[in-house]
Amino acid sequence: MVSIEIQLQTLPINAGVYQFYDADDKLIYVGKAVNLKKRVSSYFQKEHDNAKTRVLVRKIMRIEHIVVATESDALLLENNLIKKYQPRYNILLKDDKSYPWICVKKERFPRVFLTRRMIKDGSLYFGPYTSMRTVHTLLDLFKELFPLRTCSYDLSFQNVQNHKFKVCLEYHLKNCKGPCEDFQTEEDYNENIKQIVEILKGNFKETVRRFKDKMLALAGELRFEEAQIVKEKLEVLEKYQAKSSIVSSKINNVDVFSIVSDEEYAYVNFLQVAYGAIVRAHTIEIKKKLEETDRELLEYAIVDIRERFFSTSKEIIVPFEVTLAENLLMTIPKLGEKKQLLELSERNAKHFRQDRFKQEKILDPERHTNRILTQMQRDLHLSVPPVHIECFDNSNIQGTNPVSACVVFKNAKPSKKDYRHFNVKTVEGPNDFASMEEAVFRRYRRLLDEGQPLPQLIVIDGGKGQLSSALKALEQLQLRGKIAIISIAERLEEIYFPEDSIPLYLDKRSETLRIIQQLRDEAHRFGITFHRQKRSKSAIVSELDGVEGIGAKTKETLLQHFKSVKRIREASEDELVKAVGFRGKKVYEYFSLLKK
Repeated sequence: MVSIEIQLQTLPINAGVYQFYDADDKLIYVGKAVNLKKRVSSYFQKEHDNAKTRVLVRKIMRIEHIVVATESDALLLENNLIKKYQPRYNILLKDDKSYPWICVKKERFPRVFLTRRMIKDGSLYFGPYTSMRTVHTLLDLFKELFPLRTCSYDLSFQNVQNHKFKVCLEYHLKNCKGPCEDFQTEEDYNENIKQIVEILKGNFKETVRRFKDKMLALAGELRFEEAQIVKEKLEVLEKYQAKSSIVSSKINNVDVFSIVSDEEYAYVNFLQVAYGAIVRAHTIEIKKKLEETDRELLEYAIVDIRERFFSTSKEIIVPFEVTLAENLLMTIPKLGEKKQLLELSERNAKHFRQDRFKQEKILDPERHTNRILTQMQRDLHLSVPPVHIECFDNSNIQGTNPVSACVVFKNAKPSKKDYRHFNVKTVEGPNDFASMEEAVFRRYRRLLDEGQPLPQLIVIDGGKGQLSSALKALEQLQLRGKIAIISIAERLEEIYFPEDSIPLYLDKRSETLRIIQQLRDEAHRFGITFHRQKRSKSAIVSELDGVEGIGAKTKETLLQHFKSVKRIREASEDELVKAVGFRGKKVYEYFSLLKK
C-alpha cells in the first residue's frame, strides 16, 4: 500500500471531495474542499484538540478523491456520498418521520386528501408538512369553503353519462354538488381545485378576491341568502389567513436558515416563506462527530432540508456566508424585514434547543449536568469543569453583627450540608473587603488543615475590590493560581477575573450566568438569614440581660417555654415561677418595674 505521505503529495489543488478509508478498506469519512491538497494535508500537520479527530487520523490508511468544477458541486456530491455510505465519522442528517402530504389527485373531478406516500402519477403533492394539525386545519378549511367529492369512484365521462353512480349523503348535506350524476360541471369543479392549489401554495390573495367579487355580484342581483353564505366562507378564509405568520407581501418564495450550536450539538431552523407568509417551520438537531464548524453544519443542513422538503426557492436568507448551488441567491441581512425573519428563525432554534435541554434534564440528568459544566468551563476559560463551586457573600447593617456566608454547589446543584457561615472576628466596623478576606482565609485554612478537597471555582459576590480581598487570602495560603476565582458585580452582572480590568459580559440567557446568579442569590439568602437570626438573638438576650440573678441557662429555659420575650413580659408571677422556680419571681419583678 502506498504511504500516506506519497498519497498527500499527489493530491490535486482543485476543488473536490475526499474519502478516507481504514485498514479494512472501509469508508470512514467524506469531506469537501476548495483545495484538496491543502485541506487533506491539514489533517496530518497539526495536533487536533478533538479526541475523535485524532482517532480518525490514526485510522486513515487510504485516501481517494473526486475533482469537481466548483465548491457548490463538491457540497452536493459530499452530501450524496454521506447519505449513501453513512461513514462513521460523518454527521448524518436524518429524520425517521414519514411526513404527511396533501395530494390533489390527477383524475376527473380531483380529490384532495392526506397521504404519507408519494406516487409519481402526475398528481400534485403539497408538503411535506411537519405538523398533522396544519394538514387537518387545511383540509377542514377546504371542506368549509368548497364542495368537493370524498368518494373514490371513477368519474370518467362514460361512467357518469351511463348513470353508473348515485349521489350519497354528502350531496344531501350540501358538502358535494353531485358530479357523479353530472349535477356539477367539470369546469365549475376545477375552478374550486384551482383556488385550493393557490391556497396550498400560500397565495390567499386571489381566492379572497374571487369570493369578494362573487359576494358583491350576488348581492347586486338581490340574492342575499346566497351572498351571506359566500360572506361566511370569506370570513373563514380570512380568519385562517390571519392565523398564518404574515411577513410581508414583498417577500415571496424565500428559505430562511439559522443555526445555534454548543459543544456537542447544533440546531438548524428552517422557515419557508411564500406569498408573504411563513408556510413551514422545521428544526433539526445535529450531533457533532468531529470539529465541524457552524458553516459546515449549516451547509449540510441546507442541502438536506431543501431536498427533503422539495424546496424550489431561489433565494436563501442565512446568518453568514455559506456555499450554495450556483443558481441560488444568498442574502445575509443586516436590517429590515429579512433581518427580522432571520432573528425569528434563530429564536425558533433557541427554543428548540431549550426544549431539548428540559427533556434531557428529565430523561438523562447526568448528561444534562455534564453539558452545563462543560459550557461553564468554556465560557469562563477554566482548565477543568467546575464540579465543585463555592460562593462567598457578606452581610451587615451599619457595621453591626457582620457575618459572611459560603454556599457550595456540586454538579451544578446546591449542597446544603456543606454551607458555612462565619461570625467576622477580626474586623471593626463596616469593612466589606476585610470581612471577605477573613472569611475566604478561614474557609480554606480549615479545608487544608482537614485535608478536604478544594473547589475548582470560587465565586465572590461583589466587584473588583471584593475579588482583590479574596485573592489576598488565597495568597497567604499559597493557593493563588491553584483555584480559579471570579467575582460577579450585581449592577450589570459583569464577571471580573484576577488582574483583568475589563469584565466579561455573558449572554443574559446563558446557563453559565444562570448558575453563577443562583450561587450569588443563594449565598445572599443564606447570609441574610443568619444575620437576621444573630440580630434577633442579640436583641432578645440584651433585654433579659437586665434581670439580675439569672444566668444563660435560665434565659434559654424561659425562651423555650414562652417562645418570645413579649410572652415572658406578659406572664404572671405564678407562670414564671412554675417555669424556672424562684428565679421567676425576679423576672416578674423586673418587668413589673419596667411597666410602671
